[in-house]
Amino acid sequence: MGAERPWEKSYPPGVRWDAPIATATLPTMFDEFTTRWADKPALEYRDRTISYRELRAGVEALACGLMEVGVGPGTVVALYLPNTPYHPIAFFAILKAGGRVVHLSPLDAERELAYKLTDAGARILVTTNIGFMARLAQKLKADGLVDQLIVGDDGAFGPSAMPVAPMPEGAGLIPFDRLSADGANKLPRLWPEVDVEDVALLQYTGGTTGKPKGAMLSHANLSAACSIYKAWFDPQRMTKPGTDKIICVLPLFHIFALTNVLLRGLQEGNELLLRARFDVATTLADIEVKRATVFPGVPTMWIALANTPDIDKRDFTSLRFVGSGGAALPVEVAERFHKLTGQRLGGGWGMTETAPAGTAMPRGWTGKAGSVGLPLPGIVMDVVALDDPRRVLPPGTRGEIRIKGPNVTKGYWNAPAETAAAFVDGYFITGDIGFMDEDGYYYLVDRKKDMIISGGFNVYSRTVEDAIYEHPAVAEAVVIGVPDAYRGEAAKAFVQLKTGALPFSLDELRAFLADKLGRHEMPAHLEFRDALPKTAVGKLSKRELVDEEQRKARAAAE
Repeated sequence: MGAERPWEKSYPPGVRWDAPIATATLPTMFDEFTTRWADKPALEYRDRTISYRELRAGVEALACGLMEVGVGPGTVVALYLPNTPYHPIAFFAILKAGGRVVHLSPLDAERELAYKLTDAGARILVTTNIGFMARLAQKLKADGLVDQLIVGDDGAFGPSAMPVAPMPEGAGLIPFDRLSADGANKLPRLWPEVDVEDVALLQYTGGTTGKPKGAMLSHANLSAACSIYKAWFDPQRMTKPGTDKIICVLPLFHIFALTNVLLRGLQEGNELLLRARFDVATTLADIEVKRATVFPGVPTMWIALANTPDIDKRDFTSLRFVGSGGAALPVEVAERFHKLTGQRLGGGWGMTETAPAGTAMPRGWTGKAGSVGLPLPGIVMDVVALDDPRRVLPPGTRGEIRIKGPNVTKGYWNAPAETAAAFVDGYFITGDIGFMDEDGYYYLVDRKKDMIISGGFNVYSRTVEDAIYEHPAVAEAVVIGVPDAYRGEAAKAFVQLKTGALPFSLDELRAFLADKLGRHEMPAHLEFRDALPKTAVGKLSKRELVDEEQRKARAAAE
């Protein structure tokens, strides 16, 4: 404990910054937890339960099938899947065969899918016949981007509320079940050797600022992140391992759910209620009927729940922990949810590049409203000047956050220049603007790329958004910078109203914000939308709105 780690004095009892951080290969972790929890339920999907023993058998069978079609050490296999049992089975099977995974999002456009496949060097693609996914995967194969296509039949899990296409046929197309059945008869005596420093996952990120970059996450990075979370949560544990039911509606192709729900949840012997998409009715049924105990979500989910009629009359007594991640949670939303349900939303901060361990709030209420918490064990963070990433700033001063630890990526795939630019003196430069208070708690202000410079002043879009969320008619809000002839840039607010709420004028909004924002922070423009764009993980997305405004500006100039 000292000046270099001021957050230690705020740690909950029993949590140590210097706790040992263990690393292992993910296949070793998988073997350990499926042996320990063999007879317990691991996954529940459409009321069908898969035990840890069954999960182990399914993974080993598919791994053998994959080895038969050429997957081995270093082979890159792409997963193009929503939340379905095919994801965890394929994820662990690829790693057990010695390969590495690249995640594709079901919401990716065809051009993005093509870019990631080509950049990662993935010639094998695993998908399902839910919706359009198998059809688009077939087109990628027809275009020469994929050699082998493995398709899981969603009908194997019973009737679905989602549209399901017929199973495709043709050369190079292999049914998932057939590949597993073939592999089940060919279990090897020895599995391929994997080193902890081998790349386990190429997780693409940063598409909002140009081409996506593949963060290289090793077995050591991912297992270290699990160990870091364990060192933090074990001393604060409220339940015994193996006793939780976790709602898994966050997409497993996103790093937040992959580490915090799939890896950590299974390592602890819990049951994952696997859900392909979020809707309020299903989530409430999981809580009230299936008695889920843990629900990790993203801000848009909490906003939807908080705005649900009669939410204060629903039964949340089964929940032992609720958390928000993936994006900054507006303080007003957290307070609204607490008042309605009595539940405090735990939170934290992390990135794809940190797998995603970074900070977390203690489980006990600290009174630090708006904070993303304390740096986790084994992690070092500080705040540096925006114009000099080597100049460390004192507590309370806003700057760019840096981080280092055993969970942090070593760089980006096929991108040496981007990798070099992302690191200074061993620290990863996050692009997040924030500050640390005297007690070691971190606060996020904005993404560096989202900061608006208006009339020479720095305007942080999140500050403006948080103030707008206090308006009783606002359901969701996004603020971006738009060209302004006088100020250079000005803030524009996009607002989705609550059901039944009446729109208001820009002047009315500015009057409401008068005691909450400085004059230079006031929105200069206001636009109402029936819905605001979101990313694959459910975060509000600025990319589409920025692109729209740029097109408008170009058209006006022409």
